[in-house]
Amino acid sequence: MLVSRKQFTRDLKNNYRRMAKFKIRREDARYFLPPFEWYNRDIARWTKDMKLQLINFSGGTLSHADYTYPAMGDRYRSSDVIYRSIIDYEARDPNGLNGFILLVHIGTDPGRTDKFYNMLDELIRDLKAKGYTFVGIDELLDKAEDRARR
Repeated sequence: MLVSRKQFTRDLKNNYRRMAKFKIRREDARYFLPPFEWYNRDIARWTKDMKLQLINFSGGTLSHADYTYPAMGDRYRSSDVIYRSIIDYEARDPNGLNGFILLVHIGTDPGRTDKFYNMLDELIRDLKAKGYTFVGIDELLDKAEDRARR
């Protein structure tokens, strides 16, 4: 573990204090995506104890690789490669991207000049043409929870 429970709790509380300055209430931000998308049982339990829902992106595409930049060598993924991975996944999976959570970073290293978020209009347009609709994470997870209860 890189953090203790005390550090974890303090960090989250500090984040909520800062968000409050922007009128974001805790009940409006009830999901926790761990840094680097890394977590274990302890982080999952601590998150639950704080009455938050732990979330992560759906695996199978490279949407999360938009933080990479050319100086990273073999780990770098261009925006075109990321885009193609999403479209290819959609085409080969029988469920497509239904219920998918794609992670796109709004801030990336200055060394990454091809910002993937600049391709979001094109991606959304292409997926809408295939019949997809987009919902907020709260609606997506509420629907999943409703299905699980049935």
